[in-house]
Amino acid sequence: MRIIMLDDVDRRILRLLQSDPAQPLPELATLAGLTPARVTRRLDRLRQDGVLLGQRAIIDWRVLGYAVEVSLRVTLDKTVPRAFDEFMDAARKVRAVIEMQTFLGRVDVRLSLIARDLPDYQRIYRAEILTLPHIADIEALMTVAQVKHDESLPL
Repeated sequence: MRIIMLDDVDRRILRLLQSDPAQPLPELATLAGLTPARVTRRLDRLRQDGVLLGQRAIIDWRVLGYAVEVSLRVTLDKTVPRAFDEFMDAARKVRAVIEMQTFLGRVDVRLSLIARDLPDYQRIYRAEILTLPHIADIEALMTVAQVKHDESLPL
């Protein structure tokens, strides 16, 4: 992976985008102290360099009726040669799983999943999670409160 060096203007543009990604280009240019053409060129270069990967909608799943978030720490049976790949392939198909992370150490995978309520979580856990292949151990941590969640970078 190639490391990209940002100058102060790039960092200013990225900070402005992080604070309001939907702002119109003329407003972004004014706030950045540049012309719209210069901002466009900078944004094009940042996209080409892979710094900007695109824009996305962030949906608050709580507003849609999902009240439970659970983090599952999974240890896999390492005596099975393809355990990791087979587990990951199957876990990707569980619709309630919103995030998957892999680790080095005792815990191999962390799954973050959402459910409408505790009975819904229990159904998902029994019918979909416990049927995933090659689980040696699993620990469930229910989220009580989210203290910090920040997707912006300290630019």
